[in-house]
Amino acid sequence: MRSRALRAITMAATAVLAAGSLAACGGDDDAAASGSGGEAPAIRLGYFPNITHAPALVGVKDGLYQQALGSTKLEAKTFNAGPAAIEALFSGAIDATYIGPNPAINGWATSHGAGLKIIAGSTSGGAGLVVKPAINGPADLKGKKIATPQLGNTQDVALRAWLKQNGLNADQQGGGDVSVQPQDNATAVQAFAQGAIDGAWVPEPSLSRMVLDSKGKILVNEKDLWPGGQFVTTHLIVKQEFLKKYPATVKKLVQGHVAAVKYIADNGEKAQADANAQLEALSGKPLKPEVLKAAFANLTFTNDPIAPSLFTSAQHAQDVGLLKPVDLKGIYDLTILNEVLKADGQPTVSDAAS
Repeated sequence: MRSRALRAITMAATAVLAAGSLAACGGDDDAAASGSGGEAPAIRLGYFPNITHAPALVGVKDGLYQQALGSTKLEAKTFNAGPAAIEALFSGAIDATYIGPNPAINGWATSHGAGLKIIAGSTSGGAGLVVKPAINGPADLKGKKIATPQLGNTQDVALRAWLKQNGLNADQQGGGDVSVQPQDNATAVQAFAQGAIDGAWVPEPSLSRMVLDSKGKILVNEKDLWPGGQFVTTHLIVKQEFLKKYPATVKKLVQGHVAAVKYIADNGEKAQADANAQLEALSGKPLKPEVLKAAFANLTFTNDPIAPSLFTSAQHAQDVGLLKPVDLKGIYDLTILNEVLKADGQPTVSDAAS
């Protein structure tokens, strides 16, 4: 891992491995099968205050996780971007988290396949590059300042890969043809409104806020870059140590997750309002109705992790120098998810690379 911003992740993973708190290696064996079957007194769940994490927003707000968890206490914590959430997972601050593909890949790589498992899909779509109206194509981005949520996060990798595919370079220090500037989503939205940056590759609802509130233009809707418009924006991961020790608790968490995805599909505007209420509780301010509607329209919530897109994202990260070659075999454990889906009469999902 060459990025400075991800050194903390590497150090945290190394420390955890040295302490012997993680399994010796990942693999094809089902992590849940070796667990004691016991239940944890509490589970600490991470998620982001983004509409791309709507199952978490709704699941926390409406008590769907807590209902499924029973006597196990849910402790929810929020993060701005994936690298920080991975660091928290490896340092022992959380047990599971909703997260994008690239930080999960980085976490898998730095822990040598021992730190985490992807246990469910969550969200497809809802990210892209918003720019000033005068920018009409890649060539217009030369010399411009473009924000991403954090160096090495999913949107950061997507932007850098897209720039490279279009003959533009951007180094990790903010130099090159395009100056990529890591900023949290709220800061990027404000900076764009003030004209301090020329655009940003961001997730919802920041994308819709920049378009509707600041008259930005969507130069790239990321779903247009993927087969069928489907790609993993968010999925659910768990620390391997926790999965092995408390598989029954993880199963209940997955049951709460599946219930949240189903609730969003079945309840339309009510689910949107619930997600917005949770955003207000976290940030102090709800989204405008038109932003909320636009953000949800740009997203698909699904239990399918859309595994092929994860492997492509890993290749993108390698191509832009943010990831060394890594074997992702074993990064998924969908055993519990498929048990829950089957019991609920829903189709099972696959972790196949293609």
